[in-house]
Amino acid sequence: MACFADTYERSEFRAGVALSALVETLHFEQGPLRFSAQAMGSGPIVLCLHGFPDNAGSFSYQLPAFANAGYRAISLTLRGYEPSSIPVDGDFSMEAVAGDVVTLIGAFDAGPVHLIGHDWGAAVAYNAAAAAPERFRSLTTIAVPHAGRFARDGLKIFKQLRMSWYMAFFNILWVSDWAIRRRDYAFIRNLWRDWSPGWSPEPRVLESVVDTLSKPGVCAAALGYYRTALPLQALLVSKREAYFKVPVPTLALSGERDGCIASDVFEQLTVPEDFPAGVAFRRIPNAGHFAHQERPDFVNALILDWLRAHHGGA
Repeated sequence: MACFADTYERSEFRAGVALSALVETLHFEQGPLRFSAQAMGSGPIVLCLHGFPDNAGSFSYQLPAFANAGYRAISLTLRGYEPSSIPVDGDFSMEAVAGDVVTLIGAFDAGPVHLIGHDWGAAVAYNAAAAAPERFRSLTTIAVPHAGRFARDGLKIFKQLRMSWYMAFFNILWVSDWAIRRRDYAFIRNLWRDWSPGWSPEPRVLESVVDTLSKPGVCAAALGYYRTALPLQALLVSKREAYFKVPVPTLALSGERDGCIASDVFEQLTVPEDFPAGVAFRRIPNAGHFAHQERPDFVNALILDWLRAHHGGA
């Protein structure tokens, strides 16, 4: 993956530390695919990966905070979340998306980076760190436990299986696509409400997500992550495959009110043996699935402490 153009624009961030701050829009290409990213600051790189249903703006509270702390903060738009990065072969496998991340880091040519992932971005981050640990100084995951453990064991927990109903629904072709789009993406708005109960994001946040999903091919591509994962088949993955090692120091953050993946399930599936370089689980009080947006000051402080403690801190 190569960086072929940088453009600069002014954007308003929701974080008070950098309203109307200067944001770089980066563009990368890998073969026929073209990716974009938002970036701020200079220093050791902190690469952020968003989840579903979301976009690179998910980290708009984090980028200015990290930049102010002396880091180069980058939020990547994942494969398929813009028309230019939708693969012709429909490959949204974990290996492919994690490969995008590892290749991108090589294009930076700046040595190991700090990696942060939320939701699907967290699942991708675990796999990228396992595949190429030498590329990472530290790992921070938000809202999703070890991806292999969750696939094999998490969905065997009745409470979690019930909460994860949408995963099976998304595998019903055409029907789920139609249901998501109807009534101006009310389905997506309801997911945010259910996954982060008691919290209402600013209207422009959800409008940005809806705008992303409304672009040609993007909604189907985002659902492709679930359709490639095939949750029912994942239950048959061997223990050896599922319990892969993540040899990068890992901070695992879970909102105590998460309506997508129960916080106690997250903690149960955070097994020290999976993290040879160490793992720290932290529960975020009064927060749900989008904890980094609900309580940004609290979450940013935890992450910045983690970054400084693990090589190359600013």
